[in-house]
Amino acid sequence: MKTQPQPAYAVLLYYKFVKLQDAEQFAHEHLEYCKALGIKGRILIADEGINGTLSGTIEQTEQYIKTMHAIPEFKDMVFKIDEVEEHAFKKLFVRYKQELVTFRYDQPLDPNKLSGERLSPEKFHNFIQRDDVIILDGRNDYEYDIGHFRNAIRPDVESFREFPEWIRDNMQEHKDKPILTYCTGGIRCEKLSGFLLNEGFQEVYQLDGGIVTYGKDPVAQGKLFDGKCYVFDERISVPINQTEHVVVGKCFHCGTEAEYYRNCVNDLCHLQHIVCDECEQTHHGFCSSECSEEYSVTSQK
Repeated sequence: MKTQPQPAYAVLLYYKFVKLQDAEQFAHEHLEYCKALGIKGRILIADEGINGTLSGTIEQTEQYIKTMHAIPEFKDMVFKIDEVEEHAFKKLFVRYKQELVTFRYDQPLDPNKLSGERLSPEKFHNFIQRDDVIILDGRNDYEYDIGHFRNAIRPDVESFREFPEWIRDNMQEHKDKPILTYCTGGIRCEKLSGFLLNEGFQEVYQLDGGIVTYGKDPVAQGKLFDGKCYVFDERISVPINQTEHVVVGKCFHCGTEAEYYRNCVNDLCHLQHIVCDECEQTHHGFCSSECSEEYSVTSQK
């Protein structure tokens, strides 16, 4: 029996809320370091810490982890690791930003001082089976559409910064109920759960490590997560549930079950939409006939 070759690459997902003295300078130096190492990905650095996802060879990613753990501010930073066959990114971006996740809340939120109680994957699995809890997806609507925890509330938001207004308009009746929040890797829930507590929600929890950690947990095994988890790299989505696979995505064109996301071919649109195999061929990657016609006109100029 032939053994399968070991994947040559890895994807790292990580974040750390920690005060950085000169974040802009660190971002500049970190960019040069990442270039020299040869990794690719998207790394955001702010005064409040770091948030990154990157890919590289096993050797490169192991060296990156070793280097980061040698920096006092990041000595205990947790890395979520996926082994893959090739790079999950095409380019490298290392940028300084005002916030690690753009929330635009009018009050300061420091997860080291205020955030929801962290639940291990096993405890979260037990909690989501209770009848008295509210499960709130802390991601964008298009992420929910391809996969989510069973019975979770779908947020009607296209970006994370829309959450404060949406919660004020839609969640007030749940202030006295236990609220369970979750997101891809955990970082958005650090801010979201703190916001909920600031807004007067009494009992707020967050899935420690996010969906990707839940999917790898030997006890939880990704149970009760239907569909796939949207990820911000070339893979687009990854499986989570180790015990059953339930397709929840619907084709943008015909409404049949599907879970392939693609960007509209029209450069002026690039709408990300779920499409089935048949409609992918029929519509040639366009989200609408208008986009197809517009593309034909502009490409002839």
